[in-house]
Amino acid sequence: MFNNAGIVGSLSRPPLESLDLADFDAVMAVNARGVMAGVKHAARVMAPRRGGSIICTASIAGVLGSVAPQPYSVSKAAVVGIVRAVAGEMARSGVRVNAISPNYIATPLVMRLLAEWYPKESAEEHRRIVAGDINEMEGVVLETEDIARAALYLASDESKYVNGHNLVVDGGFTVGKVPNMPLPAQ
Repeated sequence: MFNNAGIVGSLSRPPLESLDLADFDAVMAVNARGVMAGVKHAARVMAPRRGGSIICTASIAGVLGSVAPQPYSVSKAAVVGIVRAVAGEMARSGVRVNAISPNYIATPLVMRLLAEWYPKESAEEHRRIVAGDINEMEGVVLETEDIARAALYLASDESKYVNGHNLVVDGGFTVGKVPNMPLPAQ
């Protein structure tokens, strides 16, 4: 089961003291509670059959924290927490539970986010930011197919002993990249 849903909520990045808690609750309801519900219902089917793989989409925002609005970052960190909290229990039923944390990909959601953060920049400049400024690997651009391949690996027997893992697919961004792009105003 590929638990792959999420929302950003408000695209603005207000200072913490101005955080809209209703927006936070809405993001958490989809991104954290929704993932927990998906895991729960997959477990109800997979555990009695003594096998399976549950994959949950997290994000580098849950690893770094400061690269997305606070509610989104917190919710994606919660996804990794859910995976870690349930992986041991599910392993006893032969079910593996893992997460994938992708870097930014030029999806419609990310393009809307960058348009909000950098309204004076063109869509082409937004694509350049994704392909260059927040990309650690020279000459290689992360694409949705790369995440699909990671999910396929985690779903396959090739990963039969991988459980409770957060597979970070970011080309090394979270291990020390200092973004060349200016952070949006808080």
